Amino acid sequence: MSKYLSCHAHATPLVRTCFSDEQSWQALLVDVTTPTEEDFLANLDIVDDIAYQGLSAQRMASLTPPGTKLVVLADEAALAVPGKPLLVIRTGTGPHDELRVIAAELWSIENNITWANMDWAEFTDAADEDGVFRGF
Repeated sequence: MSKYLSCHAHATPLVRTCFSDEQSWQALLVDVTTPTEEDFLANLDIVDDIAYQGLSAQRMASLTPPGTKLVVLADEAALAVPGKPLLVIRTGTGPHDELRVIAAELWSIENNITWANMDWAEFTDAADEDGVFRGF
């Protein structure tokens, strides 16, 4: 594994860290790569590499290239829990911050944080009691 996660510039990496359910992974990919009715879509670089299996959020944050604002993990919870709650990690701001977001709403966080249209706190404040952002 290299010092940094290899990803395309100007795209948020979506890193698969759980390889136990291929069918759920494929369904998640459909959810995050299908535009909304309003034509919104997260700008993602899909990283499907067994080398990242089981990596923690902290370790993944340390592998994120400088200048990357977010990295998204498709971990065990994202593949097993209804709504596919992905783990979004905000990087580049000192210690990393984490928030779960259902796959259908990933575009909202990715677009608005990447383009600095909204603050991280607006999403964390809008998360449900279980810590998952399901939209505004």
